[in-house]
Amino acid sequence: MIRILLLLVMVLALIVPFFNRVEPSLFGFPFFYWYQIIIVPVGSLLIYFVYRAEERDAGEEARK
Repeated sequence: MIRILLLLVMVLALIVPFFNRVEPSLFGFPFFYWYQIIIVPVGSLLIYFVYRAEERDAGEEARK
């Protein structure tokens, strides 16, 4: 069930019409660019959390 977070990252990165705009800008960067810059570490964190949750669940299964 936690793997849905992986789908969330993929959808957030692939729905271009959602972030294909200039405003709001951040430090002079248009929204299009800083959204992509932010989605990479957010995606990495979500992948890490899913990995840790799956690893924990696999460890619990092995102990049974």
